[in-house]
Order: sequence, then structure tokens, then C-alpha cells
Amino acid sequence: MSVLFSVENLALHFGGVKAVDGVGFTVNKGEIFTIIGPNGAGKTSIFNLISRLYQPTSGRLVFDGHDITHTPAHKVAKLGIARTFQNIELFDNATLLQNLLVGRHAHTTTDIFSEMLFLPHVRRAELAHRERVEQVIDFLSLQPYRDKLIAGLPYGVRKVTEVARALCSDPKLILLDEPSSGLNVEETSDMSFWIRDIRDVLGVTVLMVEHDMSLVNRVSDRVLALNYGRVLATGTPAEVQAHPEVVAAYLGA
Repeated sequence: MSVLFSVENLALHFGGVKAVDGVGFTVNKGEIFTIIGPNGAGKTSIFNLISRLYQPTSGRLVFDGHDITHTPAHKVAKLGIARTFQNIELFDNATLLQNLLVGRHAHTTTDIFSEMLFLPHVRRAELAHRERVEQVIDFLSLQPYRDKLIAGLPYGVRKVTEVARALCSDPKLILLDEPSSGLNVEETSDMSFWIRDIRDVLGVTVLMVEHDMSLVNRVSDRVLALNYGRVLATGTPAEVQAHPEVVAAYLGA
């Protein structure tokens, strides 16, 4: 497998607090790679560094041959990285369709003047964006909620909608931050199928942060365990869960 994304000696310090402390790993193209660890281990901090919400204290981020360590967030999205958030970040007073169209923003090439006049190339671009959004709606079986306001949708549907919005940007790499958070057993099972289909059907590489070990075991090719911002172990789900430091720090067995 070829490496799509690599993290090299990544660090993030807040004064004397080392949220991320010398972390390194690679994600292969077509892989589902999961980061686990207790609260405060640095998992979401790593996602914020990758999506360029934070600037690393040191280290490198390399995506698809590009050094993105200092790349602005909007340009990272254009390169092909999309993410979801642990706490759902959707526009509650907009419809599901409108929220998904926001996911196409990274592919907008028209200017304000052309859009005001709604010139032919703007109409063609708008139709292409809507076609792609409809494909994602079909893929994730969201048709019944297409024109409904986000505020009125069940929590589980909103979680899937956020995944859908990320997919609408046509990413090469999707970052899923706690995709099962707040879901019941049935919804978590459904999410596991979506995650595998995102990789197997759409060909999108998945980098995930997750607490639910049943989901981790079902979908992950490899797992990295963190604690206090440092790597404890990397390997298959079984290998990592059997690691003594992981057992002590995270699994509690």
C-alpha cells in the first residue's frame, strides 16, 4: 500500500502542557486507521492540527505528497481532506440539502459577479454541485430527510448528515471525530457499515477517532493508542488492545 498521509514527530504545546508530544504515524491509501485513547490523550488535538485549526509547535504533516504543516485550512480542504466534529456542527435552521451544498464550497470556482448575473457557467456549476449532493444523499439513504430542517431531525440522522456534508467535498481522506458518539447500538451498527462503504465503495481513506471499541474492532485496519499526547502502541485492533500499557491506560482491564 502507498502512504497517503503521514505525521512526523508532531507536537502541540500550550505553555507547559504537552497536548501532543512527538506523535508519528502513517495512513495508507484505502485504509481505515483509528486513534484511541482516554479523554485528554490528544486525539482531537491531532485532528485540529491536521485540519489546520491549530498550528503545531513542531513536526510535519504530509498529505498526498504535499507538506501541509503551514497550509491554511481552506486550502487543505481543496487538497482533499474533510472532517466531522465530535459535537455536530450543522446549520440548524437550514435543510439537510442546504447543509450538504455547503460541503461543495471547496469546489466553487465562480466569482461573485458571475453568480449575481447567474451566467450559464454558474448554472452548469450549480447543477453539477446539486447532482453530487444528490448522489451522497442516495449513498447514505438520507432521501426521507432531504428537505427537512436540521433542527427537527433525530440525533442519529444529524450525525450521518455531518458525514454526508464531509463527503460532498469529494475528499481523498476523511477525518471522523467520534462518529458513534451519542448513537444507540443500532445506529452505531449502521455507522460501521457506512464507514466501510466510504472506504470500499467511494474509495475514501478514513482516519477516525473513536471510543467505542466494538466499532473500532469492526472497521479498523490499524489502530494507534495515545495517552498524555504520546503514542503507546500501533498495530491491528487485537495487537493494540493486548498491549499492557494500553490495557492499563485505556481499556481498564
